[in-house]
Amino acid sequence: MKDQKKKKSSYISSGESRKITRFNRRVTKKFEKRREDAAKDPALYTTRMKDPNNVVEFDNVRTYFFTDVGVVKAVDGVNFEIPKKSTVGVVGESGCGKSVTSLSLMQLLQRPQGQTVSGEIRFVKDDGSAYNIVNTPNSIMESIRGNDMSMIFQEPMTALNPIFRVGDQIDEVIILHNPDMPKEDVKKRTLEMLDLVGIANKEGVYKMYPHELSGGMRQRICIAIALACSPKIIIADEPTTALDVTIQAQILDLLKNLKDKLNSSIMLITHDLGVVADMADYVVVMYAGRIVEKGTAREIFHNPSHPYTIGLMASKPVVGQKVEKLYNIPGSVPNPVKMPNYCYFRDRCEMRCDKCDGQYPPEIKIGDTHIVSCYRFIDKGEVLDYPKTVEVEDLYNE
Repeated sequence: MKDQKKKKSSYISSGESRKITRFNRRVTKKFEKRREDAAKDPALYTTRMKDPNNVVEFDNVRTYFFTDVGVVKAVDGVNFEIPKKSTVGVVGESGCGKSVTSLSLMQLLQRPQGQTVSGEIRFVKDDGSAYNIVNTPNSIMESIRGNDMSMIFQEPMTALNPIFRVGDQIDEVIILHNPDMPKEDVKKRTLEMLDLVGIANKEGVYKMYPHELSGGMRQRICIAIALACSPKIIIADEPTTALDVTIQAQILDLLKNLKDKLNSSIMLITHDLGVVADMADYVVVMYAGRIVEKGTAREIFHNPSHPYTIGLMASKPVVGQKVEKLYNIPGSVPNPVKMPNYCYFRDRCEMRCDKCDGQYPPEIKIGDTHIVSCYRFIDKGEVLDYPKTVEVEDLYNE
């Protein structure tokens, strides 16, 4: 009987499926047309930074996926900044929206199903103004990606093209953004990048294919490609996942040193709290598409305040401490198609209180740079704002 109810609750009839498909088609067509219209008028995709000391500002960003079973609110009202010459670590479990946030910044979402439906992503320009990446047309994004912002993917073997030599793949990025550069200068720049990422036999590696290199060497090649045009921001999406511990340390040290040499910022996406503690100046903790806590690395690690952050900290092993079983957060993430109107973490929380039965908690400022979304601090800090979602039915009528 219980299984029948469960099956019934997740069952979608053919009529409902057709209705969802028609709705998705209308809405995504509207957003694609909005992007096309923005391409005709630069005023629709240019703006100003709220703080000129930031390189990127996420302002109430919502990125949804229009699937055959409903709308998945992968990122729903995200607010944070990436200051110049700093590293911001974005942490959280799989499916919390970390990578979707970075793909929204790069405008690499799988469209038309994936759409940033509202908010602004401001990216600073050389003249002090900014692009609103949400509305920026493809022709402009092609000049930004790889040049002013770049991404290091988590699996270098799939990020690199197996049929082209390493040198050609780095050359391609440089030529794309510097079409008038002579071939000799392009190769010279590529060799400089190979040297910069710590490859000793640069002339030999220049002629090799990806499969001839080790995992650590391939990841260095991906870093060289990302840094070839000295970007303002580097998005590192789990850059050390496929590497052993020794190589991980080398790659992280390399990233820290290169960030300082190029005066770039890093958006570091990872599950590894040890990596964040070592690398990040600021930390953003995400859960189910929303930010539950953010602040400096010191504030997050020395004073974790949200129950989810506390659970993440408790689940990591401690050197020298013997335990029979590592802590794990009980329960599971809510259905992304039917998110509740209360705190998304409530049903898994071991610290819940009576107020948790109300609406989703607001952002509460409990320090100069420390913000948490938890009712336990409602009387201990400054209430900033309650998060607002976009109702699916209203998307077409906006």
